[in-house]
Amino acid sequence: MISNLPATGAAAFLAAIVESTDDAIVGKSLEGVILSWNAAAERIFGYTAEEMTGRNVRSLIPEDRQEEEDRIISTIMRGERVPTFETVRRRKDGSEVQVAITVSPVRDEDGNVVAASKIARDITEQKRIRSRLAESEQRFRLMADNISQLAWIADGDGWIFWYNKRWFDYTGTTHEQMQGWGWKAVHHPEHVDRVVERIQHSWDTGEDWEDTFPLRGADGNYRWFLSRAVPIRDEAGVVRLWFGTNTDVTEMRDAEQRIELLLQEVNHRSKNMLAVIRSLARRSDANSRDFLERFDQRIAAIAANQDLLVSRAWSQVPLREMLETQLQFLADAQAQCELAGPIVELSPAAAEALAMAVHEMATNALKYGALSIPEGRVRIVWTVSGDGSSQDRRFAISWRESGGPAVAPPQGAGFGTRVIVDVPRHKLAAQVKADYPPEGFAWTLECPLEAP
Repeated sequence: MISNLPATGAAAFLAAIVESTDDAIVGKSLEGVILSWNAAAERIFGYTAEEMTGRNVRSLIPEDRQEEEDRIISTIMRGERVPTFETVRRRKDGSEVQVAITVSPVRDEDGNVVAASKIARDITEQKRIRSRLAESEQRFRLMADNISQLAWIADGDGWIFWYNKRWFDYTGTTHEQMQGWGWKAVHHPEHVDRVVERIQHSWDTGEDWEDTFPLRGADGNYRWFLSRAVPIRDEAGVVRLWFGTNTDVTEMRDAEQRIELLLQEVNHRSKNMLAVIRSLARRSDANSRDFLERFDQRIAAIAANQDLLVSRAWSQVPLREMLETQLQFLADAQAQCELAGPIVELSPAAAEALAMAVHEMATNALKYGALSIPEGRVRIVWTVSGDGSSQDRRFAISWRESGGPAVAPPQGAGFGTRVIVDVPRHKLAAQVKADYPPEGFAWTLECPLEAP
């Protein structure tokens, strides 16, 4: 012990401690004049003891920090210790060094403050490390709070202690409410027990966790989330943390359901289309010379109408657009056709029925009727009547030919008659009439407005 050493030995021992420490230990007068300067001070500030002894300590302090020395001297004069604080001092080469400084009063035998002892520790590397850690923390926060997923961290036992900002923004909760198992409060009551059971299994076994379930938002509505968590293990393989994310898959689930419904609709419509084609094949006269041509044209008409329906996503189809599509195969003869009427939207079923009828009449007109000669004309007119609701209003459309060869009624009712009369009558609950006056074929259809 120092107390057992001779006075000279104790002084030497204390001097050795001062010289061997890594901290700068500087003695100064109450005026700030440096009285002692150890080896660590020389390493930290670059000045030798001979250079600094007798100089004022203010020479080490940057101009914008001189008031620090004023406060230090004032505190020491009151006999009080200056607690450790971090600041900047200037080296001999003009560079700055980050230091942590503690200043204590030095008293004489009578207890009077006669000097000050300053300890300065170089914390440049510590500050650099802290800065890097703060930068790393900031980058993590920026990433975690701005990813599209909700994110969280739990300890090895599954106690969740951290959530990203996205979680609180979505759920409208606070950290205090969500700690531990508080997250159960935002789970759908019909799913929470299943979720708890599955995630507890992962907590117990260390297996990766994945599940899909709804979470309640701040607006009270539930959205579906695909949730995953992976264990973070130490070198011994022990699970220390769990990192989890919740990805909003509501739109994806809705899209999948729409695709499934669409596939079912495509399957249904494909079967219907095959039935129509089979009917066309059965009812077309296979012994006629133009069987293949007529059959091919009818299939082409159906295909054109399907293209139109697909382009409209199987929703309402403008009547005029359907008519123009079905008359395109007439080429130059299309100019002999006049279309007139208001805007009317057709349902997919109505578009199919009317398209087949229009195509059949156009084919007949091109071969035998008004469109078989340049002077012939076809006028297609449609109207909507009635002033009440759509249930009381009526839709009417007519096809009238003029200027063509003389017309005679057919000898019998073939497939063409079925297409232009029976099919639309059945599908649209319509009154359909086909007349064959000498001046030109005429066809009319009338049905409730809501039918098309």
